[in-house]
This record gives sequence, structure tokens and C-alpha cells, in this order.
Amino acid sequence: MERVKFSAREKRREVLARLEGFGHEIYRQLERGLFPQIVMPSRSTDNIYYDENLRQYVLGEKKKRRSAGNIGHIRSVAQLVWMAFFVHELTSNQKTSTLRDVFYSAQAYDIPFESQDESDNIITDLESILGCAREDFNVFPEERSAVFGDLTIEYTVPNYEGKRLNLTSHPDGVMIGPALTSAEFIETSADKIIAVEKGGLFTRFIEERVHEKFNAILVFLGGQAPRSTRYFIRRLNQELNLPVYIFTDADPWGMHIAMVIISGSANAAHLRDLTTPDAKWAGVWASDIVKYKLPSEKLDDLDIKRLNELMRDPRYKEDELWQRELNMFMKIQKKCELEAFSRYGLTHIVDKYLPERLREIE
Repeated sequence: MERVKFSAREKRREVLARLEGFGHEIYRQLERGLFPQIVMPSRSTDNIYYDENLRQYVLGEKKKRRSAGNIGHIRSVAQLVWMAFFVHELTSNQKTSTLRDVFYSAQAYDIPFESQDESDNIITDLESILGCAREDFNVFPEERSAVFGDLTIEYTVPNYEGKRLNLTSHPDGVMIGPALTSAEFIETSADKIIAVEKGGLFTRFIEERVHEKFNAILVFLGGQAPRSTRYFIRRLNQELNLPVYIFTDADPWGMHIAMVIISGSANAAHLRDLTTPDAKWAGVWASDIVKYKLPSEKLDDLDIKRLNELMRDPRYKEDELWQRELNMFMKIQKKCELEAFSRYGLTHIVDKYLPERLREIE
């Protein structure tokens, strides 16, 4: 399903309409004396496939049905109906909640969730039913990403509507939270996005004024980037026409951090507006370990297992770069961190590696 695409106010109205439509259908079934049943896309692995045109994982046509007439389904049906009610209240009142808050809030209504994983899963089910992301419901994970650079935004959230902020205003960067992801982009002098996995490097780039030297907006991913950050990067790319360059540790996990930004994840196959298909994984590559003689460690068993999984993933077979670097990892059996460039001095990654790599890719 396509994610809702409107202005902030229009989007809220559309999300509320979809939630209310869901509720009305449950009520109509009850009025007819029927056990309520809910039909939703199957999110099982056999219903997820890679769409080469969209360049991301998507759900197939298989459906599953949950019915209150089935004793094994009563619990999940009740949880889904409560979840729809709860996020309707959030959206109506323009309030936000974290995933953890949702889990605890359910206890006030005597809705049993054994763990946050269970409540998170019910939110994902509701996403797949309505074609909305949880962020459209005003539900967010704990923020851990940030952005810094010459971009002026205008807030659209209550009490801040119309207020503007330049994202160079805070030396630690600006947190990528609900208010920022929904803000309007006013103006920027940047001509690219540089996204980095690690907080230490993000801080180093700010200190070394990478945003000015390379005319870039800097994004700190915080490891595997939260969905709100992936959505924000997509907006920067599509609305401002800014190319995206992703820098991660040189290991199978870093590769996958970049790939999830580019083509999404199987867990979010029911959503669309989270991918940036033309973003580039700019390093650190396995071949860089050899080329720059970087300090490295041996790949452990878990790394090798992950590497083999990536080699079977169809997304990594599309581009010569991914294949080359996967084979290089397998050959040298080594990994290293972004910080490894510090062996040549604290600013080497900014003075030498970054300009060389951007020239190579551009």
C-alpha cells in the first residue's frame, strides 16, 4: 500500500478517515450480529518479494483473516481495535507517543500485551491494514538520529506552526523527531547529503565544518537508521533533489545499514515512502581496508553468517559495487570501523578520504 502523501493537515484528515472507516466496519459487523473479522495482507516471508521496478521489498497478494469468532484470534482482534482507537485519539488531539508509551498505555485499558514486541507487532498489522505508517499515527521510536547543515525548515506542529529554524543552530545537530520530519523545507544552499553511521564521526564532521567544505547536509544515522530518519532522508532527496552518500563501518552490518536506506527492509515491505533508491553507499568498503591499510579485525562467525545472508539477498546482485565488496569481505575476512582512518591523523578522513571518495562516486 502507498503511504499517505498530503500536507500535514490533509494527511491528518486522511489518516483519521481511514481509522474511522476501520472502526465503522467493525461496528457494522456487530450490528448485523456477526463476529467482527479483519482481513489484512500477510506479512509472512513467503508473501514478501523484491520488486525490481520499485527497487524495494513489497508484499504479495496473500491475505490473512482474523475473526472474533475464532477463540485463537479474539486476543489479537481486541488488540487491533484498541490500537486503532488509541492512535485515533493521538491523531485527533495532535499528540505523539513513543512505541514504549503505547505498550504501557494499553495497561490503563486492561488490554494485555505480553511485551513491547507484541504491541509493536500489532501497530505494524494496523499499518498494513490501513496503508499508513505508524509515524502517520503519531507513534515514534525513541529518537537517536540528528541532522546538521544549512537547511531552513518551518514547523507545522501545534504551538510551533510557522516558526523557522536553520539546522546549523545547534552545535550537536538537531534531533530528527516528529516535529522535524513533518516540517516544511524552506531553503538550503546544500547540494548533497552525507549520512554517517556513527555519532563520533558526525561530531567530527561538524567540528571540521564538513557541511561548509562539501556544501552538505550531515545526517547521523545512529546505527540502523530509524524509519523517521529514512523518511527524512527520502524527503531531502526527492523534494530538494539532493544526492545522498552513506558512510558506514566496513563490515556486513554497515553494508546493510546503507542498503536499508536505499531499498528498505522486509519488515517494512507494506510501506513505500521510506526508501531512497538512488542513494549511494560511499564506504567504508572492504577494498578500502586493503587500499588504505586500515587497522582491522578478523570477521567473526556471526559476521560470516551475515555476509552469506547478504550474498543470497537479490538486492545485492543488482550492482557491481555490492558484489565486488561482498566478495572482497569474503576474501580478506576482515572488517574495520570508520574511525580507523584516525591512524593517519584526526582529520585525514575529512582532508583525504572524503574528497577522494566523493569525486570517485560523482
